[in-house]
Amino acid sequence: MTNEISSLGWFLVGVIGLAILQRRLHFEIQTVLFLITKRIDLALAIFSILFLPGVLLHELSHYFMARLLRVPVGRLSIIPQPLPDGRLRLGYVETASTDFLRDALIGAAPLIAGSLFVAYAGLVHLNFAAIWEQLGLGQISSLLTAFSQVSNQPDFWIWFYIIFVVSSTMFPSATDRRAWSPILLTLGLFVALLLISGAGPWLWTNLGSVLMSIVHILSLIFILSAFVHLIILPPLWLLRVSLERIFHLKVV
Repeated sequence: MTNEISSLGWFLVGVIGLAILQRRLHFEIQTVLFLITKRIDLALAIFSILFLPGVLLHELSHYFMARLLRVPVGRLSIIPQPLPDGRLRLGYVETASTDFLRDALIGAAPLIAGSLFVAYAGLVHLNFAAIWEQLGLGQISSLLTAFSQVSNQPDFWIWFYIIFVVSSTMFPSATDRRAWSPILLTLGLFVALLLISGAGPWLWTNLGSVLMSIVHILSLIFILSAFVHLIILPPLWLLRVSLERIFHLKVV
């Protein structure tokens, strides 16, 4: 049970950490670009180009999932557009309204595709598994050594950049998540009925190991993504603070 609690804990740390770091890092990048260019439109254009690989994967995931599920698809755009609430929409795909199951799958497509890519690039090309292993041991010196070895691999910074932009754009938007509530409610009721009927122990015995394996894999993906963001955030924060002092501007 301790391992299960640990896996769930890492999963929550990864998801919440990535969500917080992603939002903060986007703010820091946009602010730095604005302080350098002094133009909001140019800063947003550079920001959009920087995240283009991730946005392209995000929108194409929607598109191909919709086509796979035989849902009519309209326009696809990767041109950024400011929204009335002040947020920036980096792209979109128009899909026909359908049943909540297919809507949920289309909405989740970027998260699925992004997670698969991060796992592939991080574990196969950058061998981040070595860092994860040392992190689990809690040895700082070994962790730094492992990271130094990983960063010396060929094309490290290219893969690091791609992992960053993909993981930073793979979270579904509020529109993408609109069909998730019925799915989660249905699953919750189904599990509750199983527990009430006394099938809980049988369910855990037969499916517990599979579910925890999935949670462990997802934990690794989200922790890896959050770790990449955490590496980039401090120097960007320092650069933003320095630019604000140089130009005597404060961006909030």
